[in-house]
Amino acid sequence: MKQKFAVQLFTLRKECEQDFPGVLREIKKMGWAGVEMAGLCGYSAQEISTVLQETGLKTAGMHVSFESLLNDAENVMAQACLFHTSYLICPSVPHELRNENGYQQFRIQLNEIAKKLQPEGFTIGFHNHAFEFETSVNGMNALEYVIEPSADNAILAEIDVYWVKKAGKDPAEFIRPYSLRMPTMHLKDMTNDDRGTYAEIGTGVIDFDPILIWGEQNGVDWYVVEQDVCQGNPMDCVNLSLENLHRIADRLLEKR
Repeated sequence: MKQKFAVQLFTLRKECEQDFPGVLREIKKMGWAGVEMAGLCGYSAQEISTVLQETGLKTAGMHVSFESLLNDAENVMAQACLFHTSYLICPSVPHELRNENGYQQFRIQLNEIAKKLQPEGFTIGFHNHAFEFETSVNGMNALEYVIEPSADNAILAEIDVYWVKKAGKDPAEFIRPYSLRMPTMHLKDMTNDDRGTYAEIGTGVIDFDPILIWGEQNGVDWYVVEQDVCQGNPMDCVNLSLENLHRIADRLLEKR
């Protein structure tokens, strides 16, 4: 399981802007197996690819805007090839599409992109927040509609368990329909206070045991830690999350 732990580099965006190669080298020293890309912070794709190869870090997918997937797919695929990943994840729905008709349009267009890129070896996933639960589409909330596990829907899931919890759902229950349809999953914890804000893994209220057990049984390739806002030094925050994830993984292994 430990070889599946990756950090979403949006968590370290300010650090990457200052010294992206240095951040990657430090992440490797911490013991992370991979990173999920969230832009290049002014560096070239070739430069970052070289550092990834130097460190041995793997790429646990790329977050790519809907606009880029729609209008710049060739460059997106070229970059993904440099990073040796086939997982392209749309990180959010554009604001103007966050209504019933908009989500329907979004699903149609994202499916068209997915089916165009499939022959090239790429998959398209969707990363959620909590707001998708506020809109109903075809009798489902918008998130369930976009990632509906049906034969005619090529959009895979990248469930963010924090945002599911934020929407008042049980993450361990919510992920169950997406067996073999979620190659990457987002992990972040939630503080045990009235704020219910972002926390390092293992320091909050989310029970990760059933989530990780399900993931191991249902085709999850990467558990990606993302902490949108860190109260302390972001590098220290991701280090603590990894230490706690390793403890959880060791405990689950002992129970087998």
